Amino acid sequence: MEFVQHSARETVEAVEGVHLTQLAVGEAMSVQHFHIEPGAVVPEHSHHHEQTGYVMSGSGVFTIDGEEYPTGPGDSYAIDSDLPHSLENPTEEPLSGIDVFSPPRANPDWQD
Repeated sequence: MEFVQHSARETVEAVEGVHLTQLAVGEAMSVQHFHIEPGAVVPEHSHHHEQTGYVMSGSGVFTIDGEEYPTGPGDSYAIDSDLPHSLENPTEEPLSGIDVFSPPRANPDWQD
């Protein structure tokens, strides 16, 4: 079992204005917190992990396989493995939430 306090983990600025914190990592999934500053963009990328998530606060626009999906507090999402996606925060408020990856992203590229 792993119990992780957010304050015990390092937050990394993966790209300008995009802050990610690797949280608990299990055998079948992992959890990360994201905080995206106003105007920041998670560039289009893909990975072999299925990604689900929940928006806690703020608003943004996912672009998934070329289609736009506005999102806000209380919204959740599921992104299939290897599907190109990006996330933009076009507002003046921070965007934050939780992502869950399966299989786990124990050592994501952004930690390098």
